Amino acid sequence: MKIRTFPVFLAFVAMGFGDAVGPFVSLAKDQFHLSNAVASLIPFVGFSMFGLLSVPMGVFQERRGKKTVLVLGLFTALVGMLNASFGLSTFVRFLLTVLLLDAGAAILQVAGNPIMRDVSAPGKYARNLSLGQFVKAIGSLSGPLIPLVAGRYFHASWQVVFPIYAVALAITVLAVSTLKVKEDTSEHKSATVASCLKLLGNGYVLAMVGAIFFYVGAEVCMSANIPQFLQQQFGIDIAKLGLLGTGLFFAALTIGRFSGGVILNWMAPRKFLALTCAVSILGLLGLFLPTAALAIAACFVVGLGFANIFPLVFSTAIDAMPQHANAISGLMITAIVGGAILPPLMGVVADHSSVLVGFLVPLAAIAYVTAAGLLAKPKTA
Repeated sequence: MKIRTFPVFLAFVAMGFGDAVGPFVSLAKDQFHLSNAVASLIPFVGFSMFGLLSVPMGVFQERRGKKTVLVLGLFTALVGMLNASFGLSTFVRFLLTVLLLDAGAAILQVAGNPIMRDVSAPGKYARNLSLGQFVKAIGSLSGPLIPLVAGRYFHASWQVVFPIYAVALAITVLAVSTLKVKEDTSEHKSATVASCLKLLGNGYVLAMVGAIFFYVGAEVCMSANIPQFLQQQFGIDIAKLGLLGTGLFFAALTIGRFSGGVILNWMAPRKFLALTCAVSILGLLGLFLPTAALAIAACFVVGLGFANIFPLVFSTAIDAMPQHANAISGLMITAIVGGAILPPLMGVVADHSSVLVGFLVPLAAIAYVTAAGLLAKPKTA
């Protein structure tokens, strides 16, 4: 890892902090004595930031630069963590913390993914973006691990995660402030929200933005429903072994993202996307196997397949149309809102049949990603 890319990799770790919204649901529910309906506001608030901020930040980024936006995202998340570092007395204040943390994560995604291209050596963008997703996964894992370690070994509150995140974000702000970036300024005219949305009229851009929407939705479907699936299909106690399948899924994501950074040194991104989609589909079909051991193994295989889809789709689209890097980045990060839409759809299917049948939703989503990755061709916009 070159020194020039190190601050950007730190920013990717900070992006992962936004994924802590998942573990926060059950922790905050107990802390504030929330109903299930009220607790559902936590992920909704988080995902809404991606839908609301990404395109406007892509426009702002085109005018002010990626480094400025990267620092803005880090600072926004830092304010949220400082808000919570001295104790959370009300649920409304906690929601403000979640809003600021995920607003920061959304802004970081808009800037971080394309700025990696500016600091990467020629031909190494897809590899570095996969490695960036790997270090982001480390930040994501910190969400459930820090409260667990704090409570089990130090008898501390789960809220210790907030000052720890605050320190990490402050260090990252300092590191990024020293970053020297020669940005690609090849966009032929100033972007606006309207011009960003107009890009959706380009079939290739629409297909690739759709691929991000369906991939993120499929990933959230998996992470949210594996414990219920193992309990319903095989009687596995969620309280004792619920992390078995979910833990393997996230471990596979982490391993796969690191491995992807290595594989992309010698395999073309388009071919690797086809391979990783095929592995994802095989893993999803494996969930329908009749034994618990095989189904749990399939959870791991799905994680390996899913690991590099996001960076491959993103980098492929940016490399195909670098003159629209900021606008495409904004559109693609907006598409992360798919993580708020597909899981309820899977829930409706599961309520009318079973969680197992519900996995047809992420299977259909990955089928779309496969078709988009193989069939969509870049067109001049």
